[in-house]
Amino acid sequence: MKTLAEFIDALNEKVGFLVSWLTTLLVLVVCYDVFTRYALKQSSIAVQELEWHLFAVIFLVGAAFTLKHDRHVRVDVLYINFSEKTKAWINFFGSLVFLIPFSILVIWSSKNYVVTSFLIKETSPDPGGLPGRFLVKACIPLGFILVLLQGISLTIKSWLVARGKVSRNGGNAEHD
Repeated sequence: MKTLAEFIDALNEKVGFLVSWLTTLLVLVVCYDVFTRYALKQSSIAVQELEWHLFAVIFLVGAAFTLKHDRHVRVDVLYINFSEKTKAWINFFGSLVFLIPFSILVIWSSKNYVVTSFLIKETSPDPGGLPGRFLVKACIPLGFILVLLQGISLTIKSWLVARGKVSRNGGNAEHD
């Protein structure tokens, strides 16, 4: 089980690294858009759509990376003061009861939405908009597949920590 968690972590680490480069591209596109809009008094629907397409890909495909590094939004009022074992039990049950089922629900419910978009080769409805909207929509199940996998990894690691098999940083609990 630990090997599976390590494989999932490595996968999402690589995906997260690749997606992080899209943030640089997004900054450049936004700077270009601001410059052309305010300095040149021109605007482009395609550039504006590219901004939100990039943001959508970063958000959806990068969510598992964020979960892996425990940087997702959480209300830490109580959680921060709990022991590592208590945190592990909360993460274990939270993943099993909420994260994994929700990820499966989104993957399953987005299937027809994405397939339909691919079948009609969906593009922007706006004149001058971007083609290939179906590719952005495909990031919905892709992102949630990665979150599902990371949820499985989190469940495995939380179980091992809660049972005293490893410490939270992944080392052997008896030797840490």
